[in-house]
Amino acid sequence: MTPRGALVGSLDMSNVLSDKKKQQVIALGKLGWSLRRIEQATGVRRETASAYLRTAGVEVCLPGWGRRAPAKPAIQVTPDFNAAFSRKAAIRSTCEDYRELIEQRLARGRNGKAIWQDLVSESGYSGSYQAVKRFIQKLRGPRRPEPAGIILTAPGEEAQVDYGSGPMVRDPQSGKYRWTRLFVLILGYSRKSVRLLTWRSSVRTWAELHEKALRRLGGCPKVVALDNLKEGVAVPDLYDSAINLLFRDVLAHYGVLALPCRIQDPDRKGKIESGVGYTKRTALQGMRFESLEEAQTAPAATAARALPLLPIRRTCGASGWVRGSGSRLLRLAAGMDLFALHGN
Repeated sequence: MTPRGALVGSLDMSNVLSDKKKQQVIALGKLGWSLRRIEQATGVRRETASAYLRTAGVEVCLPGWGRRAPAKPAIQVTPDFNAAFSRKAAIRSTCEDYRELIEQRLARGRNGKAIWQDLVSESGYSGSYQAVKRFIQKLRGPRRPEPAGIILTAPGEEAQVDYGSGPMVRDPQSGKYRWTRLFVLILGYSRKSVRLLTWRSSVRTWAELHEKALRRLGGCPKVVALDNLKEGVAVPDLYDSAINLLFRDVLAHYGVLALPCRIQDPDRKGKIESGVGYTKRTALQGMRFESLEEAQTAPAATAARALPLLPIRRTCGASGWVRGSGSRLLRLAAGMDLFALHGN
């Protein structure tokens, strides 16, 4: 029997296995087990087991060795034929033909919905919105969704109003392009909106825009939630804000109560914030118009094109992106909202 010290020197190991463990490793090696499998079964490191197997004259089995029988010559394939199927062919996007146009619209700040609508109406694109959305996501990279709360309101109960920056329109007096103001009134239940553009803002203009919006709706909600802008709120306060007298009298004439939001609480009027942002990003972003009347038709045309594919919110009894029946759900929710308005 070889002395223990001589075995250590020949194997160059710091650990020496017992005779029982050594015989177990050699027996498993003769069965054709790989070093990794021997390590998992016995707890002996692969380096140690390999040294003992080589000393015993047992061929070391590499991982994966002996798992498959060699292929017969009759069923072997040529390298060229194998290379053709080694990699799955990439599916070409339907938006590749419009890559340059999409990149130009993205550079102008247009979002995916607006780009898809432009492709359909201007370039005859027949693909889906999801195809355009996936193509833009590859160009932009992934984005993390932000959590948002949902405020439920009954039909005809509440409307939210706010200002936003409108598109650039040519001034008929100076002949130069000027920025406009975007006024949006949105019903809390169905998200039906009225969008109006104006050159400038004042307390009187703010009140007149409300009158025009209510007349377009054909009725009045019970409450109008607004931000603490100076046209509507004379003195902002955390608990008791003072409403401008002219604006208060106009709403009182129509039987509407003004409800200013608390300072630095934009989530209370998240529906109007989303509505203004949607109009700015989808219908008006990167656009220029020659007249205020032409610019006024852009949001309505965008809403009409987007009607078959709009987000159905939980306040309307469903959620998610709905095709076909989505437009009927929106019309039904809008009809319930408009019917519940008082003054009809």
